[in-house]
Amino acid sequence: MSTAESKSIEVAEIEDTSLLAFYRDMNLQERRTFWACASGWTLDGMDFMIYPLVIGTIITLWKVDAGTAGLAGTVTLLASAVGGWLGGYLSDRIGRVKTLQLTIIWFSFFSLVCAVVQNFDQLLIARALLGLGFGGEWAAGAVLIGEAIRPQYRGRAVGSVQSGWAIGWGFAVLAQAVLFSVLPPENAWRWMFVIGALPALLVFYLRRYVTEPEISAATMAKQKASGSGPASLWEIFQGPILKTTLLASLVGTGMQGGYYAITFWVPRFLTTERKLSVVGSTGYLATLIVGSFIGYLVGAWLADRIGRRNLFLIFSLGAIAVVLLYTQLPLSNQVLWVLGFPLGFFASGYFSGMGAFLTELYPTRLRGSGQGFCYNFGRGVGALFPFLVGALSTTTTLANAIAIFAVAAYGVFFIAAYALPETRGRVLHADG
Repeated sequence: MSTAESKSIEVAEIEDTSLLAFYRDMNLQERRTFWACASGWTLDGMDFMIYPLVIGTIITLWKVDAGTAGLAGTVTLLASAVGGWLGGYLSDRIGRVKTLQLTIIWFSFFSLVCAVVQNFDQLLIARALLGLGFGGEWAAGAVLIGEAIRPQYRGRAVGSVQSGWAIGWGFAVLAQAVLFSVLPPENAWRWMFVIGALPALLVFYLRRYVTEPEISAATMAKQKASGSGPASLWEIFQGPILKTTLLASLVGTGMQGGYYAITFWVPRFLTTERKLSVVGSTGYLATLIVGSFIGYLVGAWLADRIGRRNLFLIFSLGAIAVVLLYTQLPLSNQVLWVLGFPLGFFASGYFSGMGAFLTELYPTRLRGSGQGFCYNFGRGVGALFPFLVGALSTTTTLANAIAIFAVAAYGVFFIAAYALPETRGRVLHADG
């Protein structure tokens, strides 16, 4: 951030730190924005987690190895990195709400395409195209909710929105349990992708009633009046703001690399190394998801209570400890089931602070581009982890592969977060 911008930083006093204070004080438009974005994250979580849940079936039906199967997850995330950057830039040009409407239509369509593909190559292409909209949806949605909410409530509001990911994950697991119980596997996995697209209709309806945040609209009006136009796509790599972009990108890389290394392969770990059936693993995943949901809510509360950076530091260390226990100790299935709660708690809770953190790091004219790039750069590099874990698992156990990449990612997360400033309560301003 430039010297001039640093001098203008204003921090709001956070007096009421209760978790639901933000919702009680919301006006109608803020609530519409909240529920529209929460629905979007729910859909994101459902859609992303469908593939890890059906990966075992794909491996069996199409005779692909684990590394190749993991490649589809990697390609989705790599494409989402590009889509996130472009979606963020587009949100700075045409507005946050219009960008959301475009991205939700895009990736819902390609979720349906995934349901009708006839071979793995076609699935790979469909998942890549889906990823473009998937990344753009997060970029525009995170900026929208971050700008729409008052600074004293931003951490809790944005963090609570992100808890929708765990709800979507839960819907995906529930759909898996039902569909694989009543349909043969060769049909069940296709219907998983169909169901993943249906909520898009509701989300798009909700978003018709959401307006552009005032500071975003004011910034675009100033740009139009001055004839300067939106900021360049490359301005986030120039001057003092370059350091912010580099460190925030490393934060995004570490937090998402660790998350994907765990959540993408845990379903497979339970069915292969713990010898559970697909349906039998549902209870273990349910514990993980409940922990994840609670982690999001606690993380949202802590983001405003102790700050974004402290949240990242504490939860990254907690995630390292729990993933080592989960994968490296000879635990009984009963203990593993219980340990799923803290694993989900620490591997998800830190996400609650990320949207608000990135929103507060960048000036309004660059917010979409900066936030979209940093988070989705991390998603793109983190996208390598499903593939790398799968590839390494051919020479060691899947448990060891998960632990190696998860711990390395969380180490990067901790160091980069420590090097960035605290932004809790930062007031946002319109700029041209």
